[in-house]
Amino acid sequence: MCKHLGWKGLALCAVLASASPALAQQQTVNFTIGGFIPRGEDSRVAGDVLVANREFFIFEIDEFKSVSYGAEWLFPIGNFVEGGAGVSFTRRTVPSVYDCCVDNSGNEIEQEFKLQRTPIDLTLRVLPLGGRGPVQVYFGGGLTIIPWKYTETGDFIDFNDNGRVFPATFEGSSTETGFVGLGGVRFQGRTATAGFEVRYHKADASFQPEDDAFLGTHIDLGGWTYQATLGFRF
Repeated sequence: MCKHLGWKGLALCAVLASASPALAQQQTVNFTIGGFIPRGEDSRVAGDVLVANREFFIFEIDEFKSVSYGAEWLFPIGNFVEGGAGVSFTRRTVPSVYDCCVDNSGNEIEQEFKLQRTPIDLTLRVLPLGGRGPVQVYFGGGLTIIPWKYTETGDFIDFNDNGRVFPATFEGSSTETGFVGLGGVRFQGRTATAGFEVRYHKADASFQPEDDAFLGTHIDLGGWTYQATLGFRF
């Protein structure tokens, strides 16, 4: 049948033929839960909005640590290589106040900064001990696609208008691509797996020109994720 489909049909048939033996092996649906740790202040991208905010507001970048949870489909490509496609989610809201000033009543001028990330990871991993044993060590990497949203909400000072305090919400959002690296270990039974994994995301995004209310021009989306894994084989 493939010979009647032209060169595109031949290419498709070749891909399907090569994938069939791998897909005939057991695949896994993985569920993950753990913690995301953002990159530290000294290693963040130039122009990062959180670093810029610390010149005026009292908060710590470490406060953006958050719970990470997700799901992933894993499929074997032979006995020593595995492909994966998954999505995870993190969100954290951090309170802050101005470092320099209070309002006319002597109260703190308060804000909240919120960062939300939804990394979509397309990965390849190497299993040096093979994929059939009860204990499997793996490492790898690939492409990450991160839809993100960053919001600042609360009261702000207009230093160009005699220090007027005004309520506002500023929001930036987009989708950015980057690199993800990973490594871990898992214990495999006939129908289920459990293990521990570390991931590192490297990605940053720039705000749009209309987002000029932010003090920074970029936002660093990278960091480390430490997570437990639970998989079901089929």
